[in-house]
Amino acid sequence: MRAAVAAGHPATVDAGIEILEDGGTAADAAVAACLSSCVAETVMTGLLGGGHAIYFEARARRARQLDCFVTVPGLGGTRDNAAIVELAVPFGEELVHYAVGISTCAVPGLPRGLGELWSAHGRLPWSRLCEPALRLARDGVEMPPAHASCLAMLAPVMTMDAGARIYSPGGTLLQPGELLQQPGLVPTLEAMATEGAASFYTGTIAEALLTLMEERGGVVSRDDLSAYSALWSAPLECGFASWRILTRRGITGVPDAFSRLGRALEPSDAARALLYVEALAKLPPDGPPHTTNLTAVDGDGNACVLTSSLGLGSGDFLPGFDLHLNSMLGEKELLVGATVVVGERMNSMMAPLLAFAAHDPEPVLAAGAAGGTRLRSALVQVVAGVLDEGLSPEDAVARPRLHPVAPLVHLEPGWSEDAREALVGRGWRVAQWPERHHYFGGVSVVARDGAAGDPRRSGAARTLE
Repeated sequence: MRAAVAAGHPATVDAGIEILEDGGTAADAAVAACLSSCVAETVMTGLLGGGHAIYFEARARRARQLDCFVTVPGLGGTRDNAAIVELAVPFGEELVHYAVGISTCAVPGLPRGLGELWSAHGRLPWSRLCEPALRLARDGVEMPPAHASCLAMLAPVMTMDAGARIYSPGGTLLQPGELLQQPGLVPTLEAMATEGAASFYTGTIAEALLTLMEERGGVVSRDDLSAYSALWSAPLECGFASWRILTRRGITGVPDAFSRLGRALEPSDAARALLYVEALAKLPPDGPPHTTNLTAVDGDGNACVLTSSLGLGSGDFLPGFDLHLNSMLGEKELLVGATVVVGERMNSMMAPLLAFAAHDPEPVLAAGAAGGTRLRSALVQVVAGVLDEGLSPEDAVARPRLHPVAPLVHLEPGWSEDAREALVGRGWRVAQWPERHHYFGGVSVVARDGAAGDPRRSGAARTLE
């Protein structure tokens, strides 16, 4: 694969490319890009959230998964929690009920994960990786159309507390092309550049977070922060046609979907629609698309895919630092069937992956997706399009998608009438969307013949010249 970066915002991509041009590894580029996404894409993610990554080390021909998702707080004991706020978020034609407030904040993992990724596979100084994000924080960053659209949908929570100053300056929500300004992220990133990821666990940011928890009744304690660690493990291998897929275990459902899919190459639009629906039909309930993904490949063949999220966001912001707290304990789609145990990782839909041809030790594709439960549908359709149908990354990402939520199949425009009729004939109701929409996920992919970010999320991609 050519050296490239694909992500959910042009500024995120530019940060990763800048680091690659400076001689950084895929890990360096991913760290810098992720830090920048936590400035440019704060409708989707943030430094007080969590994530999952997969890293391929070319020299060792080894892939490892990195778990830096949130953990359940409570190691410091219990106390009376602040009230949880119930919100009904308009999502397509439905209202999805979510819980927010400081009591929904779990122990953040993303900073520790970035530090671990850099420590294990980085080459450039840590402070250098913070520079692109610091520039964005000082100068502000343009709000792209898809992010403005998502902001409008999530406005009830994004404009709580200090969020009103950030996302609705002067009382009007930010519009496409307007400047997103978060001056508190400057001291945040300055502390991180000096103290490293430890700032969020034992340093400046940790102290501010613990003070806020004490004042508002949150449950994240000093013991919770000091006990947190990012965890490396072997990825799960699954098969798809003649390809090998390496991804993560958990509730993603991606391995099962590839197994049920078998092949994606079908002679007609209708046959392909039925094939995807049958492979993807067993999905949990829907939730808002507050996640982002980035993919970085360097000139040595190292590759990193990193997905991160805040959940919906709790509506609480860290005073002086403009950091939105996560709301993972209020994410009902992550709690279905789960046993919540203090100190343990929460579930996640995230599924960063690498694909290999049979008997080839080097990956032919690196990809991940955002979009809650839709990320599985988006990722499977794009990866299958590239691997089994021979589409370019750009064409596979741009092609119309579907997403089944029994008894409905949601269809983007571009599917044929034959496909719609075939689905109805199998007993499905069809919800036809009028335009391409961020509901259908956001994929970032780098393959041997190119790279692509998802236009549904105003994503972008660049190869290293």
